[in-house]
Amino acid sequence: MGELWSPILLTLELASITTAVLLLVGTPIAWWLAWSEQRWKEIVATIVALPLVLPPTVLGFYLLIALGPNGLGGWFGWLTGARTFAFTFEGLVFGSVIYSLPFVVQPIRNAFEAMGRRPLEVAATLRASPWDRFFSVALPLALPGFLTGAVLGFAHTVGEFGVVLMIGGNIPGETKVLSTAIYDFVETLRWREAHILSALMLVFSFAVILLVSILGRRSPRGDAS
Repeated sequence: MGELWSPILLTLELASITTAVLLLVGTPIAWWLAWSEQRWKEIVATIVALPLVLPPTVLGFYLLIALGPNGLGGWFGWLTGARTFAFTFEGLVFGSVIYSLPFVVQPIRNAFEAMGRRPLEVAATLRASPWDRFFSVALPLALPGFLTGAVLGFAHTVGEFGVVLMIGGNIPGETKVLSTAIYDFVETLRWREAHILSALMLVFSFAVILLVSILGRRSPRGDAS
């Protein structure tokens, strides 16, 4: 059972940390994309959305180069003494954040846009500071978008395979997550273990789709003017 629990716990840890980072990083990006009037903002939006269409192996290949000794791996090695940032749990977190970023940014951006500018303008007339307007007005109104983004980011991290395999390998206790564990069990003809983990993923996927559908019905429908 240890061979089953280890990738499950590691996957939950990876998805939880990645989701927290995604919310911290994705929220200001979504806010800027929703309200900026810069002509080149859609170029930024396109860059953020690239993982949606890029083959995971292509993204994983470039991330592997970026995390190597000549990229971020050199900085990581200077701090920790490790030779590379790739094939580490920290590298998996970095790659997962890049890979799942559009799944968090887009729902939050949509929620901000659906909320419209008027609630913020009203709060401004009441002398609310920008931070007050965000936490007291924007955040509650856009909460369904945040919840949807968190659920999608978490679920996408749980289910990722190609990027994980490219930059993390399949190291037990370090980078061997659910998807790579299933692949490993199938490769070694251990069908029982593969069935158990696959069934868990199936139930999890059903629950995610159901939850996102419920949250979608609660999305704000504000004045977009």
